[in-house]
Amino acid sequence: MRLRKAAIVPALVAVSALTLTACGGGSGKAAAPKANASASTQSVTLGTAADAQGPAKPTPGAKSGGTITDLEPTGLDYLDPSQIYENQLQAISALYSRQLTTYKTDPTTGKTILVGDMATDTGTSSDGGKTWTFTLKDGLKFEDGTPIASKDVKYAVERLYAPYQTSGPLYLQQWLSGANYRTVYPGPYGGQSLPDSVIATPDAKTIVFHFQQAHSDAPYAMAEQDATAIEASKDDQQSYNNHPVSIGPYKIQSYQNDKELVLVKNPEWDPSTDAVRHQYADKWDIQLSVPQPLLTQRLINGSGPDNTAVSFSSNADSTLIDQIQGNPQLKARTVNQFEPFVDVYSINTTRVTDVNVRKALAAAFPAAQVIRQLGGAATTEISGNLMSPTMSGWQKTDPLGIAANPTGDIAKAKQILTAAGKLGYPITIAYANTTKWQNITAVVVDQLNQAGFKAQSKDLDATSYYTIIGKADNQFDLYRTGWGADWPIGSTVIPPTLDGRLVADGSNNYSHLNDPAMDTQMDQIGAVTDINQAAPQWMSLADKILATDVPQIPYAYDKLFTLYGAGLGGVTYNPGTGALDPSSMFAK
Repeated sequence: MRLRKAAIVPALVAVSALTLTACGGGSGKAAAPKANASASTQSVTLGTAADAQGPAKPTPGAKSGGTITDLEPTGLDYLDPSQIYENQLQAISALYSRQLTTYKTDPTTGKTILVGDMATDTGTSSDGGKTWTFTLKDGLKFEDGTPIASKDVKYAVERLYAPYQTSGPLYLQQWLSGANYRTVYPGPYGGQSLPDSVIATPDAKTIVFHFQQAHSDAPYAMAEQDATAIEASKDDQQSYNNHPVSIGPYKIQSYQNDKELVLVKNPEWDPSTDAVRHQYADKWDIQLSVPQPLLTQRLINGSGPDNTAVSFSSNADSTLIDQIQGNPQLKARTVNQFEPFVDVYSINTTRVTDVNVRKALAAAFPAAQVIRQLGGAATTEISGNLMSPTMSGWQKTDPLGIAANPTGDIAKAKQILTAAGKLGYPITIAYANTTKWQNITAVVVDQLNQAGFKAQSKDLDATSYYTIIGKADNQFDLYRTGWGADWPIGSTVIPPTLDGRLVADGSNNYSHLNDPAMDTQMDQIGAVTDINQAAPQWMSLADKILATDVPQIPYAYDKLFTLYGAGLGGVTYNPGTGALDPSSMFAK
């Protein structure tokens, strides 16, 4: 999953150090707390067909009417559900779009499960997990009153193959047609359709996906925004992004790019079909490009419409977090939860080829100093592994000793370099050219030099930072990256970031790790048809890769720390997206 925009720009991430004692043990299976409690862990499990039945359980104390204001620090790249791949946009689109499955959070307990959304359940598999069948609920309609049929879901998937579709997830089209899916099928605009051997719609309610390989986590993939329904007659390709047709409780009234998105009630949405969403507010006013610290200050003050305001995925401004935490009334309306994101420093294994040098880098790394430089203890905990505590099968492990030695072990690092005959090894650290990351990099350079390296830094343009370090032949040895799971299963963390077969320009394998033995184990775990069995295996493999190959240095579990207006109720957190869930919110 892509980080929200505020986190993509490294200067805007606010993190600091805590211990993991707040995590409540290593199983990761405790229910999530309510929105204003301290961050803890939970795993998201599959719900039953009964869990998918609407209407949604009433939110305690909920009232109808009024306007809810959402304050966002950036504009919106996409409204087209097929192009959405950031948690900020996922939260907003939940108001007007629906998928085959979705995450359902109990507003009282905070427990989250995956349930059928447009589908009656989370799907049925056959053919060893290669074939997945979903049945649509009765009563689903587009905002113009047209009934939603299985052909509309198939069409939504077919348009993912079109050349202009460049920003959404790639799971469905690659699972169906392989890595080079665009050479197999050009999209629906020339009148062609995917054959029934790929996607079949035997009747108006049934859709059958025939994947090339087994995918036990397909129910989670169907919660991604691109697993939706789109009316072919309303699809004007790129322009659809400005006016997507609603199938949710709200529809677009007006949209001014980078300024404002206004949503009003969709009368064609039938609550009896929806186990998750409510339609409490009359209107949603989504105000865009609201800068920090103004955004947080408005939520603190709560004046006028800001009394019922929220920000779905933006951390409170780091300069105001202490003020919020020190005021019991403000703290009572905060959300502090783990996100699916883990921050790491990637080691370029095509340049730093000696694993002993990589082990020395990990031993010396000043994790606590780095995250202290970034501010606010509410927005991170120091990490020891590559899996967020939101992941199923998560364990409190520390294969490189990062959490055990958060300030780094200079003596151990120097000892490793000496034994390997690598004292004075040159390291070039790339960083985004902001004041904050310049200061952080200086700390890392100084620590590595004390440990026996010959480290230097190289600044890169912050806007193009990921593009530059994403080059397979980049000339840097160490650089900060991060990743967020698309759903709480390790298949969306380990293969995307560490599979050697994916090394290429633009790949998320920023360390360029290419270990065929580990790739083989990824394939073996990926073929496990029971996700409950697969989850701990992904965790074990992640730790094995860290300990054996040392391609990354994990240093921070990201957390969301945000504030909402005193006049807002029904605020819950969605661990699947790492953002607040608008489904149960109401104006008091």
